[in-house]
Amino acid sequence: MENSKFMQMLENILLPIADKLNNNRYLSALRDGFMVALPLIIFGSIFVVIANFPFLDSVMSENAFARYQEALGPASASTLSIMGLFVIIGIGYKLIEHYKGEAIYGGVVAVAAFIILTPQVLEGVAGVIPASALGAQGMFLGIFTAFISAELYRFFVQKNWMIKMPAGVPGAVSKSFSALLPIAFTLSVFLLVRILMSFTPFETVQNFIYTVVQEPLTQLGSGLPATIIAVLLIQVFWFFGLHGQIIVNSVFDPIWYSLNEQNLSAFQAGAELPNIITKQFIDSFLVGMGGSGMTLAVIILIILIGRSRQLKEIGKLGGPPGVFNVNEPIIFGLPIIMNPLVLIPWLIAPVVVTVITYVSMSTGLVPKPAGIIVPWTTPPLLSGFLATGNAWQGAVLQAFNLFVVMIIWWPFLKILDKNYYETEKSGEETKAS
Repeated sequence: MENSKFMQMLENILLPIADKLNNNRYLSALRDGFMVALPLIIFGSIFVVIANFPFLDSVMSENAFARYQEALGPASASTLSIMGLFVIIGIGYKLIEHYKGEAIYGGVVAVAAFIILTPQVLEGVAGVIPASALGAQGMFLGIFTAFISAELYRFFVQKNWMIKMPAGVPGAVSKSFSALLPIAFTLSVFLLVRILMSFTPFETVQNFIYTVVQEPLTQLGSGLPATIIAVLLIQVFWFFGLHGQIIVNSVFDPIWYSLNEQNLSAFQAGAELPNIITKQFIDSFLVGMGGSGMTLAVIILIILIGRSRQLKEIGKLGGPPGVFNVNEPIIFGLPIIMNPLVLIPWLIAPVVVTVITYVSMSTGLVPKPAGIIVPWTTPPLLSGFLATGNAWQGAVLQAFNLFVVMIIWWPFLKILDKNYYETEKSGEETKAS
């Protein structure tokens, strides 16, 4: 009875919060903006892996290896290094699309506004935009710029401050002229902001955002306590039937991607990797082991100790997709949602693995994530190898973490399997009588 009251209390508190986060137009646009950039990010990551493939430097001459890496360099430089630009386009596009407007103009006005605010000087040369400003350093400014520019553009459109073309004018021309004034007014606002900011101690909006917002948030998000909270929230939301990954990632992705890009830059430069917590720390060593909650370990355990027909069937159904980190058959079939019997391992296992992974990397036993974005469907062991810059220790850590999850789940899955087995046996006896 007390357990039921506690569950009801959690549901009453968390569900409204999760619902608001899930349906927030800005978080949705942010999430979808990253999804727009994802194919480009993965493309660049693939070539980072190819360019740094193990043992190539030992079978090729130093000069040939340098030329080889130089030839493949543009693949990552034109995607990963400027990923912020693609995210900005995606956010502006998706936000205006949400408002049922001409979405493409939301994307282009967001990029133009961002470039207006970005310092266009590199080592004393004017008219040059530093690549770093389009990547991790400019990520937060880009996100805020995309939100504000889309809202301003929408405001001017709603005010009907547009040039109306005659009925006979082709549609593309008419839409272009209709967008002219809203875009001009929006970009003028950002130009004014840039001018005003030049009179402050920060000098640029980018310096202001980085100092006041991005740097403190990044330091917070790179720590173990904040990561544990994020992981716990993912698990809690899933327990109540909400997609915890989407909800939590909407808030933490800008931080994790920023940390990820810092590691990638260091990895490509052959320098020490600065961060343990990155996007790939989460995706490869937690979610990338069967899906949220690392349920591939649960599937393996079902195969090893399962007696009930229900669990055996779930294991058969969940096995193939689980290898590629798709775990809906387990979440809905076990079930995990609203099942008190699995709440403890569901919450505890990811936290334990987070701590193990963090300690392993902080002590140097396992290399830190190299900043390479590994597709989320990459099977475990391979994903750990790739995420750590082709290091075998990454794969070993994943295997060890799976074993730890199996140990944590074992007594709870045994109880669940026993309940199912006795229910099935009772049903068969009832039919026989």
